[in-house]
Amino acid sequence: MTGFSLDLTEEQRDLKEWVHGFASGVVRPAAAEWDEREDTPWPVIQEAAKIGLYGFESLAEMFGDPSGLSLQIANEELFWGDAGIGMALFGTSLAVAGIFAAGTSEQLVEWVPQCFGDADDPKVAAFCVSEPEAGSDVASMRTRARYDEAKDEWVISGQKAWITNGGIANVHVVVASVDPALGSRGQAAFVVPPGTGGLEGNRKIKKLGLRASHTADVFLDDVRVPGSCLLGGKERLDRRLAKAREGGRGKGQAAMATFEVSRPTVGAQALGIARAAYEYALDYAGERVAFGRPIVENQSIAFALADLRTEIDAVRLLIWRAAWMGRNEKPFTAGEGSMSKLRAGELAVSATEKAVQILGGAGYSREHPVERMYRDAKIYTIFEGTSEIQRLVIARAITGRHIP
Repeated sequence: MTGFSLDLTEEQRDLKEWVHGFASGVVRPAAAEWDEREDTPWPVIQEAAKIGLYGFESLAEMFGDPSGLSLQIANEELFWGDAGIGMALFGTSLAVAGIFAAGTSEQLVEWVPQCFGDADDPKVAAFCVSEPEAGSDVASMRTRARYDEAKDEWVISGQKAWITNGGIANVHVVVASVDPALGSRGQAAFVVPPGTGGLEGNRKIKKLGLRASHTADVFLDDVRVPGSCLLGGKERLDRRLAKAREGGRGKGQAAMATFEVSRPTVGAQALGIARAAYEYALDYAGERVAFGRPIVENQSIAFALADLRTEIDAVRLLIWRAAWMGRNEKPFTAGEGSMSKLRAGELAVSATEKAVQILGGAGYSREHPVERMYRDAKIYTIFEGTSEIQRLVIARAITGRHIP
């Protein structure tokens, strides 16, 4: 009988070393430039595609890890390098997760490679859920999809807000309501193929952080897609809608199924930012001399760093547990996925703030990366479910009650 172990496998250790090397040698040297330019770092994406880090095969291998840890390990290391470039690379994986959560095996084979393109001509993909009046409140979604039976086409109309890679994506995965009376149970996900008419992204939104990652609103004006672009197929959708109308509970909604898969991964991204800030502050505190000694020898600084290291290790365990549970289809009976995202996001904010404080005036300047990390971290308490929403999910899970 094999005993319990937290040791990584050889494959996981190799993955960690590989991604860390790319983050250290390629991502970090480019981070300040692309943050300042506020533009998509296509050369870095292409470099990642050339070595096989950005693409269908590597992501499939990470998804295929039965422990669920490989994707979290890769995200932590990449976002340790830089969060803006990290999101430019891994933003596509959210669309892939949407296809994976709702699509058939045939749809996975057809659409996932098109999300990435190839090393000579890399592409990105977008997952379109949030709307101007329906962010965390997914049930209030106004984007509609109606079925044109005569042409076997779906017609999608609406507006999506704050979409990573919105408008520049080769493939857009769009969640829309097909039966508004059913709320979130009446939603479905669709692939909008490259070059489809009626879909437009407006100008890139100027953001506080993650500036190398493209974010824009997406407008859908009677966008027509073939019936085969409904993820999961119409027969499955019809069965799910019929069950919902009868008052039964289905296997999760299109958007929420994807968020359940992605929450530990988003937590791993936040953890990478927190770890990068902690390590930079630790090194700085060991070298910065004040009043005749390195500031790390001051108890207040040393204790702050000790607390950060403790929190980083604790949060990593939360993320790994949730990732393992999700990969092995263990139910999140206490909101374990939300726990991981909640604590990681809030740690990223507190760790980067503490790093700026330890560096003092130097930390407030752009000469040191903790200033950029501080700006990048804040979004992790907001997107893919705010901290308040994560607490609500956890509270409902542990009480068994509907807490409004």
